[in-house]
Amino acid sequence: MSDRDAQARAQFEQYVAARRQALLRTAYLLTGQHADAEDLVQLALVKAMPHWAKIAHDPEPYVRKVLARESISRWRRRRWREVSTEHVPEQEQGGADQTDRAAVRAALLQLAPRQRAVVVLRYFDDLTEAQTAQALGIAVGTVKSQSRDAMARLRELLPPEGAEAVRR
Repeated sequence: MSDRDAQARAQFEQYVAARRQALLRTAYLLTGQHADAEDLVQLALVKAMPHWAKIAHDPEPYVRKVLARESISRWRRRRWREVSTEHVPEQEQGGADQTDRAAVRAALLQLAPRQRAVVVLRYFDDLTEAQTAQALGIAVGTVKSQSRDAMARLRELLPPEGAEAVRR
């Protein structure tokens, strides 16, 4: 392994150590399942590694794009499969804050995959409309309309107190 390769590997490992939890949070919000989120992050990082020389200066947009696109692709493949109801979702311990989070998470999972990706990137990861459009490979106008439609749907799905967890 050359010095350049070793340096790139070390830089990649630093990125993973620093950003893994944030990427897992984003992936979890996209998938709704811890195991799927882990798989999604792993896949995104595996896909990022060969391109590291090109993206090392700012890997976040590339990695987010992979997360969002793979999440949508997985949803498309799975929607035709039978879903088991034997698995009970994990219950988090806590008070009203945990209840609000669970309500928001459940509402997010009822959105179409692209709408969910827009909401997660815009409002949970604090990306701009342009950054979200770039990450998803769509037009800024599409981000705006998807965001508007998703937020309207979330307002329908969430009780008034749960709606506070989602920015308007």
